[in-house]
Amino acid sequence: MQSLLAASLLEQSAALARGEISSRELVLAHLAQIERVNPKLNAVVTLAPEQALAQAERADRARTQRRAHSPVHGVPMTIKDGLDTAGVVSTGGTLGRAHFVPERDATAVARLRRAGAILLGKTNTPELTLYYDTDNLIHGRTRNPYDPARSPGGSSGGAAAIVAACGAAFDLGTDTGGSIRLPAHFCGIAGLKPTSGRVPGTGLIIPPGSPVDCLTQIGPMARRVDDLFPLLRLIAGPDDEDAGTVPVPLRDPARVRVERLRVAWYADNGIADVNPEVRAVIVATARALGTVCLSVEQARPDSVEETTKLYGRFFGTDGGHWVRRLLARYGTMRPFPFLRWAQGLEDQRASSWTELLAQVGAVKAAMLSFMRRYDVLICPAHPEAALPSEVLMAESRRAAFSYTQTYNLTGWPAGVVRGGSTADGLPIGVQVVARPWREDLVLAVMRCIEQASGGWHIPALATS
Repeated sequence: MQSLLAASLLEQSAALARGEISSRELVLAHLAQIERVNPKLNAVVTLAPEQALAQAERADRARTQRRAHSPVHGVPMTIKDGLDTAGVVSTGGTLGRAHFVPERDATAVARLRRAGAILLGKTNTPELTLYYDTDNLIHGRTRNPYDPARSPGGSSGGAAAIVAACGAAFDLGTDTGGSIRLPAHFCGIAGLKPTSGRVPGTGLIIPPGSPVDCLTQIGPMARRVDDLFPLLRLIAGPDDEDAGTVPVPLRDPARVRVERLRVAWYADNGIADVNPEVRAVIVATARALGTVCLSVEQARPDSVEETTKLYGRFFGTDGGHWVRRLLARYGTMRPFPFLRWAQGLEDQRASSWTELLAQVGAVKAAMLSFMRRYDVLICPAHPEAALPSEVLMAESRRAAFSYTQTYNLTGWPAGVVRGGSTADGLPIGVQVVARPWREDLVLAVMRCIEQASGGWHIPALATS
C-alpha cells in the first residue's frame, strides 16, 4: 500500500480501473497516512472522513456499473483552505471564518468533485492567502516534510506538504505571487500556475473586484508532471460567474515537439542573488535540455528588473482598503500581524492606478517582445531551498520572491518541478515559463526536466 500512496494520480487511477484496489480502500489508506504524518506537518487542518467514505462508496458503485470515465474518479484529494468546499469548513485562514461552512463549492472544486475526485479535507493557508509562509491565527504554522524546522512556503504550503508526504494524490493551490510555485519548490513536487484567466476564481477567499485579480490563478499541484494536465483540463474554462475567465482552448503537452523548442534560461534575475546550489541546478537543467531541444541560450528579459516594484504597487494602490474590506466582510477583528501593512497606507490618487497600468502594459509588451526569440524560459523559483520561517519572511529577504512575482505580473503560465537537491537533501525546483495560453509548452519542458532529474523523491517522514 505504501507504494500506491507514493504513486502518481494517474497510477492510482489505473490501479482503480484494473480493480487492484477500491476507492474505499484508497481513501482509508490516505486517511491513515494523514493521521501518521500530519502531527509533524500541520498541513491538513480539517478532515471530512465520513463524507469521503460516502463518496468512495459511490465511486466504487459507479465503477462496477462502468460509469467511471474520469482520471480523477475515486482518487483522494485535498483542497487548499482558501477555496470553498460545500459542507466542509473553509476558513481562508481568517478568524472571522473559523467556523464557516459554505453551501457550495468553488467552481474548480465542483468540477473535480463532479468528475469523481474524493475530498479528504482542507489544507492550511495563511490569512486570505496573502503570505509566503503558511501560518495563521486559527491553525498555526505548517512545516516542511523534508525538514520540519523549515517552511513549506506559502500560501499553498499545506497543499504542497501533504502531497509531498503522500497524504493526498493532488491538491488545488492558488497563486498570486508564487503561492503554488514556491511551495512546489520547497516541497519537491510539481505545480502549475496557469495563464491569467484560464481557471475561474469563483469561490476563492479573495473574490472578484480586488486589485490583485489580474495576478491570481488557481492551479493543480501533484507529485508528477503528467498529473497536472488532466487536472487543468477539468478545472479550466468559463463558469459564467467569473467575468475574467477567457474561453481559450487548451493544447495538449503530449503533442509538443520538444526537439523544436528554443529555450532561454537565467540563474540570476538581477534583483536577488541566488544560492550556489540553486544556480548549479539551473545550469545543469539548461545543459540537460540542450541535449533534447533545438537551442538553449542564456538570456534574461531586460524588463525583469522592473517587475518587482510594479508588482508590489498592486497591493497598496487603493491604500489597502481592499484588504480592510475583506477582513470586515468576514468579521475578522484581529488579523494576522503581517496584514497590518494594509492599515498603515495612505489613500492613493486615481492617477497612481492609471500610471501603474500604463507601466505594467509597457513591461508586458517588452517581455513579449523578448519571447519572440524563445518558446520557453527557465529560471529559479526562489534563490534558496526551504528556509526556516523566520528567515524566509525576514524583511531583508523579501526581494527573493521576485523570481515568481514577475510571472504573476505578466500573467504568463509558469510551473515548477524538482530539478535537483541540496547537499542536505532538500528539494530544488526549476521554474518553467511560456507565453500566454501555452501551458502545453510549460508542461512538456517540465516533463523533460523531471525525466532528467527524477523529480519528486519521497521524504523520510512519509515512510517512518
